[in-house]
Amino acid sequence: MQDVRGKRIFLGLSGGVDSAVAAALLVRAGAQVTGVFIKGWYPPGMPCTWATDRRDAMRVAARLRVPFYTLDARDEYKHGVIDYLLAEYRAGRTPNPDVMCNREVKFGTFYRFAKAHDADAIATGHYVSGEKDQRYFLWAVPKEALAYTVFPLADKEKAETRALARRFGLPVAQKKDSQGVCFLGDISIEAFLKEEFGIRAGRAVTNSGEPVGTHAGAVLYTIGERVSLAGASNGPWYVIAKDMEANELTVAHERGASDLRFECGIPFSHENWQMEPHTAQVAQLRYRGPLVSGRVERNRFYPSAPLAELPTPGQSIVFYAQGILVGGGIIDP
Repeated sequence: MQDVRGKRIFLGLSGGVDSAVAAALLVRAGAQVTGVFIKGWYPPGMPCTWATDRRDAMRVAARLRVPFYTLDARDEYKHGVIDYLLAEYRAGRTPNPDVMCNREVKFGTFYRFAKAHDADAIATGHYVSGEKDQRYFLWAVPKEALAYTVFPLADKEKAETRALARRFGLPVAQKKDSQGVCFLGDISIEAFLKEEFGIRAGRAVTNSGEPVGTHAGAVLYTIGERVSLAGASNGPWYVIAKDMEANELTVAHERGASDLRFECGIPFSHENWQMEPHTAQVAQLRYRGPLVSGRVERNRFYPSAPLAELPTPGQSIVFYAQGILVGGGIIDP
């Protein structure tokens, strides 16, 4: 972590372990830290932990004796993240809400809030290397916002962060990690989509058109996802194609491994670059997916070897050079 002594740093304090330890590390490094809880949009009628999370964030701020704000970002989160997510699912694509959450809220609304309060920098609890590397979700963040950001947990591992939380006596040291979508807390994508779209049973068939079972609605599934099918046997079954109009899934026993070399390239759009595109050496087509060597030319990525998995429209394709984030985009059909 760079020298932060005496700097005014606004840190996104979520009420979780990662941001709490990030705040503690900044305080111990001599920064003037202000904790900011970002209030997002929450689905009406569904259980949500925001009040508990805000309370935990306040407890951490009190323990560290730092100022605390609550930033209302409900409108930005609803329009920039939730509406995008639902539109992508309706279109049969696979969205990446955490990417948009970072761009629109954490490094958008929060970034502007900190600038308006004359902060020298913002900070978050993101990991940007190692086993829990989250740079895949940062490709769409504006270049100037990333340059304005401090990552206290940059090269740490989760176990080390947990140990530091106990060592610092933080009140959230034993709190479990959220498994939901960004600000939705513990609400799963599956539960949220079923609440929004309802259940609409449809057929699941093989590539040859043979029926193998029924599903709860094509809009609820993504390409490559392992699915539980009513009445099906001889699994596992993975979604390899969707017919949204017919409400039908095409399934197979594998995720869609490919021996294609994509001579025409993998098209992508909505690109954002931290460095020049031509510097990209490898690409990642899903979070924690394998790094694929190749080159970028005119909004297309040309792999230098066959892919182990088919690209998924709507997902992010993220580029690196010598371990440094170059940029990314959204995979087109």
